[in-house]
Amino acid sequence: MMKIREIRAAAREELKGNWTNPVLITLVYVGFGVVVSAVSNLLSKGGAKASVEFIISLLVLLPMGFGFLLYFLRFIRNDRDESLTKYLFYGFEDYGKTLSVVLLAFVYQFLWFLLFIIPGIIKAYAYAMTYYISYDNPELSAEECINRSMKMMYGHKLDLFLLDLSFIGWILLSILTLGVGMLWVTPYMYTSRAKFYEELKMQEQVGGEEGETVRAEIE
Repeated sequence: MMKIREIRAAAREELKGNWTNPVLITLVYVGFGVVVSAVSNLLSKGGAKASVEFIISLLVLLPMGFGFLLYFLRFIRNDRDESLTKYLFYGFEDYGKTLSVVLLAFVYQFLWFLLFIIPGIIKAYAYAMTYYISYDNPELSAEECINRSMKMMYGHKLDLFLLDLSFIGWILLSILTLGVGMLWVTPYMYTSRAKFYEELKMQEQVGGEEGETVRAEIE
């Protein structure tokens, strides 16, 4: 497994000279979030405001977040030919499947957070690879994607937590820019997470191949 500094270095190398689109898609994603919030305010009345925002967020922002997350996976794989909005709305192409994945992961995490904060955080990291797995394995059900993510993240939840934590300095500096700096920090973080997934996937494949070799030798 690559060390945190190596994953971040690999992410910086991918972004070197290619910051424009990652920053733009981050800006567009944030912009859509603001628009959705404004529409929610217009549609809601009185006490229904929170409920309307919650439902719209589930039905619109979560699938959009799915596409936003996957953009950075496709970015490091040099799949950069489509328009930014095409990437961002990728989750709506197979809306039923996307919704089942994002909602099931959301519900599971929410239930764990109801139990207690720490178990909720642990499970959030256990489910962290779910969207990537769903993209790479469209034949799998939402439950299977979540289960495979938990298996992939076994023994690596702390690694991903420390990777995320390593950006805290940049996030604090971004606050001084009234949040504008997050337009650059966010792509850096998500590119690093995509690299983390690719590293885990490679490690899993190598382990599987070694296991097949051992079984073949035994037979």
